[in-house]
Amino acid sequence: MSHTKISPLASVHPEAKIAEGVVVHPFALIEENTEIGEGCIIESHAVIKSGARLGKYCHIHSGAVIAGIPQDLKFAGEESIAIVGDHTMVRECATINRGTASRGRTIVGSHCLLMAYSHVAHDCVLGDHVILGNATQVAGEVEIDDYAILSGGSLIHQFVRISQHVMLQGGSRVNKDIPPYTLIGRDPIVYCGINIVGLRRRGFTNEQIFRINDIYRTLYQRGLNNTEAFKAIEEEIPESYERQLILDFIRSSERGIVRGTMD
Repeated sequence: MSHTKISPLASVHPEAKIAEGVVVHPFALIEENTEIGEGCIIESHAVIKSGARLGKYCHIHSGAVIAGIPQDLKFAGEESIAIVGDHTMVRECATINRGTASRGRTIVGSHCLLMAYSHVAHDCVLGDHVILGNATQVAGEVEIDDYAILSGGSLIHQFVRISQHVMLQGGSRVNKDIPPYTLIGRDPIVYCGINIVGLRRRGFTNEQIFRINDIYRTLYQRGLNNTEAFKAIEEEIPESYERQLILDFIRSSERGIVRGTMD
């Protein structure tokens, strides 16, 4: 394990908890009530504010702000935190706000990439291996599951849920829930198929991919309402983890899911 290296030109509060092997560059700011995990790199002019909890081997680039005060008029200064998982990279000028009384914490998972100028608002929950493209803006209390990719300039409405293995076109404006394994694009956004490339890269078999495709064909392309589609899916498509995940997600959606393609 390499030794901790904190530049004398950095501003680090004496009560900040800094693990072994952390590198803090000149002009970085680390406030009190912060925890910086083993092997993290904090670049110049990054700001780690009170309530930040960084896992191991995170890389926080210049101008990024972790655990900033929520941009929520209901916020009254309550204690809250922002958690960042292991091996997550936060690029230049990206921001992660801490939680409010609603949930008390904002969570960004492990192995995530938050590209430059992206924003994660208060009380959001991001899973692992999530990618936010440049300037993507995620409003408060949004949930984004594992391996979702939100391309640059996307705008995500408050309370939206984006399920796992989703691929979202750049510049998308999202105000409905996005079910798992889907490819979402156009303006306004619609279902454009399943995320075949992403699924293959992550080891999904042809059988799994065909099954997922059959489910969404039944849901979106057979002219059925949701009740009829669910019945047909359960009768015609063998039970599987993927089938259950899709049906459970749609049934639990309070905002409703993205509509199908309309030519």
